[in-house]
Amino acid sequence: MGCGILLTYPEIGIVAGVQGVLVYALSSSLPIMLFAYVGPLVRKNCPEGFVLTHWVFERFGYCAGLYLGILTILTMFLYMASELTSIQALVELLTGMNALPVVIVECVVTTIYTTWGGFHTSFFTDNVQGIMMTLLLVVVSIAMGTNIEIDRSQIATSGLTESTRLGWQLLYILPVAIASNDCFLSGFWLRTFASRNDKELKIACAIATFVLFVYLTLCGFTGIIADWSHLYPGNPPQDAYLAFFLIVETLPAWVVCFVLVFGVALSTAVFDSLQSAMVSSVSNDIFRNKLPTKYVRGMVVVVMIPAIFVALKSPNVLQIFLISDLISAAAMPSILLGLNSHLFFLNGFDIIVSGCGGVMSVFIFGCVYYGSASGGGSLLLLMNGLYGDDWSAFGAFVAAPVGALLFLVASVLFRAIVCFMYAKATGTEVTVFKKPLQSSVETNSVDLISINDQHEYSDEESLRNNGMLVKKVSY
Repeated sequence: MGCGILLTYPEIGIVAGVQGVLVYALSSSLPIMLFAYVGPLVRKNCPEGFVLTHWVFERFGYCAGLYLGILTILTMFLYMASELTSIQALVELLTGMNALPVVIVECVVTTIYTTWGGFHTSFFTDNVQGIMMTLLLVVVSIAMGTNIEIDRSQIATSGLTESTRLGWQLLYILPVAIASNDCFLSGFWLRTFASRNDKELKIACAIATFVLFVYLTLCGFTGIIADWSHLYPGNPPQDAYLAFFLIVETLPAWVVCFVLVFGVALSTAVFDSLQSAMVSSVSNDIFRNKLPTKYVRGMVVVVMIPAIFVALKSPNVLQIFLISDLISAAAMPSILLGLNSHLFFLNGFDIIVSGCGGVMSVFIFGCVYYGSASGGGSLLLLMNGLYGDDWSAFGAFVAAPVGALLFLVASVLFRAIVCFMYAKATGTEVTVFKKPLQSSVETNSVDLISINDQHEYSDEESLRNNGMLVKKVSY
């Protein structure tokens, strides 16, 4: 949870009220349980992996693995940019200073200690982050309760306690967007594979789901409180995503300093996880662990330069998230279908066609909905945002997964027709839907791992340096 949650969740409280806050909080927390049930399936099919792309390389081949790796790196780049955007907004709004030096220092500091400590350092900062987030919410909640006056007559007239069309749209959009996008975040997969066993993985995911829901709901309600206390839209009027800071500015100076320090710490803890995950993804997905770690880290440092540029030029954090969500909603459904043993005939060509087809479907829908190609292009970038007074965003997140699945079926049929024609011309057997044989040795090793189900994995440094997972099986 980076300081971006202090912008996006209060905004939805302003725009969609109580319904929007609860839907957003549930949609952000429940997808964590996806790793509790999909994670063991991926580990069973790829016991020596450590990120999702490792399994994709084995299941669908090199091209599909490279395709997913590029999308994963792009997703983490967008998350880096959004986190830097958030810290920029935090510093500039609470201090009035230029945030560029703070952004640069954060990038430098996280690079130094993640290079020194590897992914274990990121684990440690995540634990510290959880404690700091709890303190932040407790202190700010007490300060708000003792300093903010709510106009109770505003509650009924604000309409924030009523359901809205947007709230019902978000009930579909947000679970699809966030669940598919979480699968692109290597940090989640590194933690999934590092869990001691499936039981502890489920317990951890359940705890995380509950804690996330509580924390994000509290963050979202600050937007509603800002409206009911007449602090929003402010004078001069401010954007909805600044609702939390409109409240903080009215609190005592020591609380403002407290929020500033803790906000920077939260951002740093998230940014180091993104850095470590990107190092692992670049090393494994692009170079297949054959390039020395120091060169990979150097590449990630170079990548942070355009991330800073994007952060400074794009103040809307939510739009950055949405672009990433739309890409993942188009790409992920067909990939996860590969876990189904009955769909063994899917291959890398199908996966790539499906993902590209899902993105193309959004463009086609935008052209039809807006009546122009420029409208289709703007929908791909979600230029009108998520909270527009129309069905464009909803249609985009329907078109992405549905279009992807339709293109997936079309790809399989196309391959089948081509193979049938080739087989007929050469007198050979059609093998598109013929299940490949598995060796008994491989099957036994997988069964043994699933029975004992005790995995201990090394940190990212060992994974990259050795080019494989260090695995320990208890008998």
